[in-house]
Amino acid sequence: MRKATIAALGIALLFTACNTVESDVPETLTLITHDSFAAGVGDDTFAPFTEQWGIEVEVIAAGDAGALVNQAILTRDNPLADILFGVDDTFLSRALDEEIFETHESSHIGSVPDELDVDDHVTPIDYGDVCINYDKAWFETEELQVPSTLDDLGSERYAGLLTVEHPATSSPGLAFMLATIDEYGESGWLDFWAKLRDSDVNVVTDWDTAYYGDFTRYGGPSPMVVSYASSPPAEVIFATEPLEEAPTGVIEAGCYRQVEYAGVLAGTEYPDAAGDLVDFMLSLEFQETVPLTWFVFPANQTVALPPEFVDHAVIPADPARLDPDLIAEKREQWINEWISVMEG
Repeated sequence: MRKATIAALGIALLFTACNTVESDVPETLTLITHDSFAAGVGDDTFAPFTEQWGIEVEVIAAGDAGALVNQAILTRDNPLADILFGVDDTFLSRALDEEIFETHESSHIGSVPDELDVDDHVTPIDYGDVCINYDKAWFETEELQVPSTLDDLGSERYAGLLTVEHPATSSPGLAFMLATIDEYGESGWLDFWAKLRDSDVNVVTDWDTAYYGDFTRYGGPSPMVVSYASSPPAEVIFATEPLEEAPTGVIEAGCYRQVEYAGVLAGTEYPDAAGDLVDFMLSLEFQETVPLTWFVFPANQTVALPPEFVDHAVIPADPARLDPDLIAEKREQWINEWISVMEG
């Protein structure tokens, strides 16, 4: 009787162990991200991860970076996903303060520059520089010199020539506002914006409206728009006729570097598998797809950039960056001050 009881207990323990192992290897992992990343995900994006681990990846689009973080915070007791990708510097401190991520150190983190690796709860995946883009042909036709400093933009000769995005509704709009705070400090940045206002700067709600609606490249009235340093190679790649030179240029003054991070969400049932997915996103195999899919730069510095990026992208020598803690503390205050100057 006793032997039978011990045998039964052994079988039960073995069954429990098997179930535990199985629960650590899910059939599917869910990644929640912003719309821009989700739009670039195809059938092949995570196929190598699935082939290696036998785990499918489901992608949920959750709006822009701000909405993405808000959803993760509101659902942290019952998370919608296992991994979050797309939180950037402007919302990182809020996400960390709300403790929505598990700690995780990627096996590939040694390939990332130290300045991008800021916390052991998130892993840098890509970066991009928000910069003013200009229409080369327009400036050549008008025989007007391209501005080289932010101060130039407030002068009479450039009045009415710039479109920017609203910092409350647009990520590049917010980034450009932060660049002006970095440039002029909290005592002077609003004076800069007052000059832009008096110079008839055009303000729109989002990047699509600025670039495809107001940019002279696409029939709009503005030969300068706030966009990205990687927009010129996109112009070359998607041109209807082959181009040897990008039709748009980048003004390095006022560039702001945005870094995007991935993290394992606290509360996931599969933290180890989720960590493996984060590692895959920083691996050479995935990182090589980043430039020509999402038109940003890979965080893994061992990746060779595609020729279109080498030939036409601009990497600003000294892009602005503010401390994420400072941004978290003052973001809403700064936006309200900007609104009071621009709309008051």
